[in-house]
Amino acid sequence: MSALLIRDLRLAFRAGGGFGLGLGFFLILAVLVPLGVGPDQSTLGLIAPGILWVGALLACLLSLDRLFALDFEDGSLDLLATSPIPMEGVVAIKALAHWLTTCLPLALAAPLLGVLLNLPVTAYGALLVSLLIGTPALSMIGAFGAALTVGLKRGGLLLSLLVLPLYVPTLVFGAQSVTRAAQGLDITTPLALLAGITAGSLALLPFAAAFALRINLR
Repeated sequence: MSALLIRDLRLAFRAGGGFGLGLGFFLILAVLVPLGVGPDQSTLGLIAPGILWVGALLACLLSLDRLFALDFEDGSLDLLATSPIPMEGVVAIKALAHWLTTCLPLALAAPLLGVLLNLPVTAYGALLVSLLIGTPALSMIGAFGAALTVGLKRGGLLLSLLVLPLYVPTLVFGAQSVTRAAQGLDITTPLALLAGITAGSLALLPFAAAFALRINLR
């Protein structure tokens, strides 16, 4: 399984599978929002938690269609299905590779981009922690959506329509934790709910995604 993870990481960096693309999108969004909203610092500070979380969510979404598509096209997915590695393990490794190459860089860059949006200083820690806790759920939910749409023509649009509603709870509790931190309030409850969503996604969705892949490979 470690060999599969290393292979996916190499492919992601060589083929530009989301690492630079996601960061570039996130940076552009952080630059354009102040230009569109205006220079009022108080307004930017109010909307910064939501904008940063929405930007991270959309940036994670950009590379999801490549999660299984390339392996499906060159036949590697069929080989993985017959390998000793359980299909649930393959899904988990694919989601982990996506998180390491796309979501983790976004989480680390988010506090820096918060400066552009005048995010209150008290919210920087909550922003980083909430993204580190919540983005694994984004990758796993995305892997489930990618498994459902693998092999379909123009599956990227359908993938977005399937995944975005499932992202809503993670977005709500992630943005709420940053907003509450900016207001000096306790963030234990939204972070706990965020962690619960991530734990549930990691526990259940590999099996659902593996089942969907087996059906699509028949």
